[in-house]
Amino acid sequence: MQQPNGIPPETKAATVTAATTRLATSRTLPLQTHDLGTFDDLVDLVSGGGVVVLSGAGLSTESGIPDYRGPDGTRRVEPMTYGEFAGSSEARRRYWARSYIGWQRFNAAAPNEGHRVVTDLQRAGYVGPIITQNVDGLHQASGATDVIELHGSLDRAVCLTCGEYTTRIGLHERMTEANPGFMDRFAEAAHAVGSQWGEQVRPDGDIVLADALVDSFHAPRCLVCGHDTVKPDVVFFGESVPKAVVEQCFSLVEGAGAVLVLGSSLSVMSGYRFVRRAHQRDVPVAIVTRSATRGDAEATLRLHAPLGPTLTKLRHALGH
Repeated sequence: MQQPNGIPPETKAATVTAATTRLATSRTLPLQTHDLGTFDDLVDLVSGGGVVVLSGAGLSTESGIPDYRGPDGTRRVEPMTYGEFAGSSEARRRYWARSYIGWQRFNAAAPNEGHRVVTDLQRAGYVGPIITQNVDGLHQASGATDVIELHGSLDRAVCLTCGEYTTRIGLHERMTEANPGFMDRFAEAAHAVGSQWGEQVRPDGDIVLADALVDSFHAPRCLVCGHDTVKPDVVFFGESVPKAVVEQCFSLVEGAGAVLVLGSSLSVMSGYRFVRRAHQRDVPVAIVTRSATRGDAEATLRLHAPLGPTLTKLRHALGH
């Protein structure tokens, strides 16, 4: 049951969180990583043009942003679910304290060679729209256009109570003013345990943080309605991708010459459904990633390889 402002009652938070966490983490992937086809087949497929790219966290690891999963698809960390975030002020304080630290490193990340190659291939006419599961904005930072952010973007936030939007940079400045010395206290705590916070940042800008530091943090409030229900404008686990975005992506996939999956395990349905739709419509699917994926059985072409070098080689093979 929802309250009028869309926030579930606090007493339900633990139940919602447990259920969505199990659903989000129950699937593991086979360890087999046999290729299907060759690099030359990939060149032939992309050379035909009309390629829709579907990118995942693996494309951004070379920018210093780690992905969530190990080689078998098992999560290394458990992200906060929507039910948990919406269910209590304490959960939101925990999220924002951790995100306040992690986002600084996250925001400093720059596009890597893989992003740049995708942009170059788009400019050359081989690649069309880019559907990304990432929330880091690195495709756009590399100059790519026609990017559909399937899971939203960390560069903005929205109030769950009144719907007011704000920039993440502005929100960060407000949190800095409300929490003087917080970064110094974190650095001292990290030094005491011999950890480097930059090694702990996650794909959503979150980070590991001690409870004592979390308890001292002042979470942001909406400047319009005053509630503490400000949320990053991203799709949390347990939350649905907007239907209009899903339908737009289905349409792009159905009209594509091929779908090229880059750096996604396809473990969650939000991305995997587009591979399934392409397979159903006889649209070729090429998957390039280091590990096995949930969509391997639907792939026309499957290469388990590092993305940066592979994409650089692909650009060269296409004469760009």
